[in-house]
Amino acid sequence: MGKLDGKVAFITGAARGQGRSHALRLAEEGADIIAVDVCAQIDSVGYPLATPDDLDETVALVEKTGRRVVASIADVRELGALQGAFDAGVAELGPCQIVVANAGIHPIGTFGDRAPEGWRDALDVILTGSWNTIQVARAQMVEAGQGGSIILISSSNGLKGHTDGSGGWDGYVAAKHGLVGLMRTYAWYLGPDNIRVNSIHPSGVPTQMTMNQMFADYTASTPPERQMRLGNAMPVQWLDPLDISNAVLWLASDDARYVSGVTLSVDGGSNIL
Repeated sequence: MGKLDGKVAFITGAARGQGRSHALRLAEEGADIIAVDVCAQIDSVGYPLATPDDLDETVALVEKTGRRVVASIADVRELGALQGAFDAGVAELGPCQIVVANAGIHPIGTFGDRAPEGWRDALDVILTGSWNTIQVARAQMVEAGQGGSIILISSSNGLKGHTDGSGGWDGYVAAKHGLVGLMRTYAWYLGPDNIRVNSIHPSGVPTQMTMNQMFADYTASTPPERQMRLGNAMPVQWLDPLDISNAVLWLASDDARYVSGVTLSVDGGSNIL
């Protein structure tokens, strides 16, 4: 038996990277998956975003675990489209008890005239997208009366400051901090309905968001006195996506049935530097 047998999980940004890892890990423990991704490029982002083929691969991998999956291409910035994707999944799989607001971008290098675009896109995808994700799911979760778990994927940069001075970096950090306020607000608001809300704060994870030339150039150009802000206290450079997915699983399961309103750092000690 799995820890999530009979559960349905709604995961945004599920086509690849951490989102795919979360979908697979929850499916391995018995959850059926509603998978959503934009599968399109956003102009301010300097690395390739996921494609429909990536989302198809996530579907195939989830199905290999023996679980069901309903996948949709939808932009978390568009509330109506996201609601449609959620409703389609629930119609086929049943009521949703687990929400993982994972979708995010990192539009670094957006200086000068591009700064407002980078700032806006980071806030819209990460913060507004997570708010939208909660909105499309919460009424059904409350009405179903089964409780549940909402998990917001923030960052170590959601607990400490960091930037290259660009609009995108500023927006990324502001949005990741904003998720903490959003999490605490809904942990309080949904607590009487036995719905727990928490945030996870990873340090560097080797996904397409970090393993690209733009991020490598940024890291190489970072002055030595600021380099340590990018590192971890423990002797590890990168965390595996599975490390974050195991934390998602714990928060989604009954093992954490009384854990709510928590900022859970999975960061190799990054936040003590």
